[in-house]
Amino acid sequence: MADLNLLVPELNEAEAMGAETARFQELLLQASKELQQAQTSRPESTQIQPQPGFCIKTNSSEGKVFINICHSPSIPPPADMTEDELLQMLEEDQAGFRIPMSLGEPHAELDAKGQGCTAYDVAVNSDFYLRMQNSDFLRELVITIAREGLEDKYSLQLNPEWRILKNRPFMGSISQQNIRSQQRPPIQELGNLYTADSLRPEAGPEKPHLNLWLEAPDLLLAEIDLPKLDGALGLSLEIGENHLVMGGPQQLYHLDAYIPLRINSDESKAAFHRKRRQLMVAMPLLSTPS
Repeated sequence: MADLNLLVPELNEAEAMGAETARFQELLLQASKELQQAQTSRPESTQIQPQPGFCIKTNSSEGKVFINICHSPSIPPPADMTEDELLQMLEEDQAGFRIPMSLGEPHAELDAKGQGCTAYDVAVNSDFYLRMQNSDFLRELVITIAREGLEDKYSLQLNPEWRILKNRPFMGSISQQNIRSQQRPPIQELGNLYTADSLRPEAGPEKPHLNLWLEAPDLLLAEIDLPKLDGALGLSLEIGENHLVMGGPQQLYHLDAYIPLRINSDESKAAFHRKRRQLMVAMPLLSTPS
C-alpha cells in the first residue's frame, strides 16, 4: 500500500486547478454537479417485461409464497468480480457488493392443487442471471438477498427453508415492472461501502459514508462524507491496489474499505470540497490480467 500524500489544495467553486490534477478534479466536480442535478430532478421510470428464470417455494404466516426469479437486460448488473473476491468482501463485513434488483408487487395466484397463494417477481440483470446459473454460490446469494428485500419491503416473515421448483419456471404470470431510469448517464453507480455506525463507542473514530462511482472503464471516483470537517488539514489517505484507508484529524474518522477493482495507486488523486464537506478521490484502474 502506497502512502500517496494525495491531498491537493481544497476545492472552492472558482479555485484554479494545477495542470497535474486538472483532469481528475474536473471529473470530480462534474460528478458532483450531476449528482446534485439528479437529486433535485424527479427520477423518471421505464417499464420492463422481465423474462422467467426459476421459481422458489416457501411460506409465511399467511400461507404459501412463491418467488419468481426473473431477469431483464434493463436491470443494471452488479460489479464484476470473482467469487473469491466476493467471498473476501463478505468476510470483511463490507456492504460494497450490491445486486441491483427490481422487487415486484405481490399477486394472488392458485397453486397446482388449486389453493390460494402469493407470488412475487424479482428481476436481476440478464447477463448476471446467466452467470448465476453456473454458480450455486451466486444463486443462493441472489435468493437470500431477494428474500431479505421482500421481507423489508413488504414486512414479511418468510420461512428460512425454501426449494427451487424443478418443472415450473414461474408461478402465475410475470407482470411488467417500472424501474427507475438512469439519471447520471456517464456515471455508473458501483456501490456503497457504508456501514452503519450508530452503536459505536463514543470514544472511537467514526466510519464515514463512502460512495464509489465508475465514471469510465478505467476511472473510479469516490466521495467520502466528512460533515465534521471544514478543511483537509490533518487528513491522511493511503490507497493500495484494492484498499482505501483514510484517517481524520484527532481520530474523528477512520475508513478502511476493500474495493473489488485493481487501482493504480501511483496515479490516484484526491481533493477536499469545502462546500460539500467531502473528500473526493479519483482512482485510475489497472487493466485486468488476461
